[in-house]
Amino acid sequence: MLLALTIFALSFAPGAFWIWYFYRRDKLEHEPKKKVFKLFFFGLLSAIPVAIIETVLDFNAFFTLLFLAPILEEAAKFLTVRITIYRDTEFDEPMDGIMYAVAVALGFASLENLAYIANAYKAGTLIQTTVIRALLSVPGHALFSAMWGYALGMSKFFKNHSGKIVLNGVILAIVLHGVFNFFCLGIPFISLLIIVFVLIMWIIVDRKIKKLIKLSPFRVDNSNGSDVDDNI
Repeated sequence: MLLALTIFALSFAPGAFWIWYFYRRDKLEHEPKKKVFKLFFFGLLSAIPVAIIETVLDFNAFFTLLFLAPILEEAAKFLTVRITIYRDTEFDEPMDGIMYAVAVALGFASLENLAYIANAYKAGTLIQTTVIRALLSVPGHALFSAMWGYALGMSKFFKNHSGKIVLNGVILAIVLHGVFNFFCLGIPFISLLIIVFVLIMWIIVDRKIKKLIKLSPFRVDNSNGSDVDDNI
């Protein structure tokens, strides 16, 4: 029982920490914690059918890791946000696109993390796997999905933005996810680049967060956003 609780705690602690981090970044209008937790739970649920499909279609590990997994996982996370919260009244500022995308992504990543941590315990690599996934893989899911989360926030609140920005956001998330998985293949030297890659993603997402906060209707000195471009 104690072992099961430990594995569970190690699996979900990173997701809880990173969702707290992103929640704190939105200083103007915090989303209801119940909504954020609900999206986290929906993200967790969305990982189940994706895992089943990946298992059934896993005829080639390389193809699955670099192409199938990124497409299925980002599509599942995107559809979860688009269907459950996009039209909700609590999606009331551009930054909410990233916040809700991150909540779903971290729920998805936490259930995925549970499987990895459980397998790592059996393989005797619990500590290494826990640390690496807490610092790279779990937040990585949030960073990938922040790309289309940003696009959803922009498309909803700035009518001069076409649906193309959302499609571009989803494609970008899939590409980044695939590149990340490539670095995880364990190829000598190349694997070390994953740290640089994640740091670059952090910088990009940080800039997007700052931009969306400036565009928030809850900001006193906010402009009307008419000069905002469509760049992802």
